[in-house]
Amino acid sequence: MGSDDQPELVQEGPIPQIHESLGAKFAPFGGWRMPLSYSGVVSEHTSVRERVGVFDVSHLGKALVAGPGAVDFVNRSLSNDLGRIRPGKAQYTLCLAPDGGVIDDLIAYYVSDEEIFLVPNAANTASVVTALEAVAPPEIRVTNQHRDYAVFAVQGPKSQEVLERLGISYPEEYMAYVDAEVPVESGSVVVRICRTGYTGEHGYELIPTWSDAPEVFSAVLEQVKALGGEPAGLGARDTLRTEMGYALHGHELALDISPVQAGVEWAVGWKKPEFFGREAVVAEKEQGPERKLFGLKAVEKGIPRRGNAVRRGGEAIGEVTSGTFSPTLKTGVALALLDSTSGVAVGDEVSIDVRGRELHCEIVNPPFVEAHVR
Repeated sequence: MGSDDQPELVQEGPIPQIHESLGAKFAPFGGWRMPLSYSGVVSEHTSVRERVGVFDVSHLGKALVAGPGAVDFVNRSLSNDLGRIRPGKAQYTLCLAPDGGVIDDLIAYYVSDEEIFLVPNAANTASVVTALEAVAPPEIRVTNQHRDYAVFAVQGPKSQEVLERLGISYPEEYMAYVDAEVPVESGSVVVRICRTGYTGEHGYELIPTWSDAPEVFSAVLEQVKALGGEPAGLGARDTLRTEMGYALHGHELALDISPVQAGVEWAVGWKKPEFFGREAVVAEKEQGPERKLFGLKAVEKGIPRRGNAVRRGGEAIGEVTSGTFSPTLKTGVALALLDSTSGVAVGDEVSIDVRGRELHCEIVNPPFVEAHVR
């Protein structure tokens, strides 16, 4: 998850001094000043794929939906079916506009029938809160908690070992979470720990309070470094998620890109009688979308970038939504929305217009590399 929308006010995360002491290079992202890289994107990417890395993703939003019937209210609003999970589990879901466009993609934590904790994207938190508040009955409270909590992602094959070395409990099941005590310099603090992430590797997302964030990050980073890992910034997060074909809001998901077009139909509870945008996405699914998301893998030297035109036989058939150099594959990879009428399929060759030069690519099904999330 993430967004390229840039509100004018750039906010600071909870641990800017720690990032500065680690030599971070910063960039604005979703209205926040966030670490882009420390040692370099390729080094950080490789650390996550082969060992472990820790990301500060505290720019992600946080919101609480609470009150009698909160779970039913959220289930009538967001796309996925909360009936598929139980308290102690989390679920990827979407907040849709009436026309089926995506206001945001987010994680819903099922705390109890009267409490759902949401983690939306940075720039979209207020929009999600507003959409829910607009239809919430009097007994339901929707609270924006953006600056109440931090979010740190520990990702990589040694991520579990990081938590074990800290001596804290953690969820075994994918997309499950626990509230665990984490030892820090001043004693111990309670942190929500979820078995999830955005890199394609085994990992966890840790959600401490904003005030506890410096001590928690420092404790985690110490163990990450002891295992040969390093802090990782948003640059590596983007190359890692692109290799997995994970959607990024503002790129593969947007108000003008539906879940049917983006290939995330699995995050829609199609049998549910009610959720935001249901009528529009059901109709689109039945009729077939005008465009679909594909993966593109360069078969020659060159790096595709967002906005590049995709052509077949000289005819424009779509556009790159995300493009980067894959440090794992040592080649360019991209995600692209292609016209359904073009008739292209996996295995076909297309070209990307990279600053006036043709870059030949093969159409593939993401992920580009093997997933180890589970």
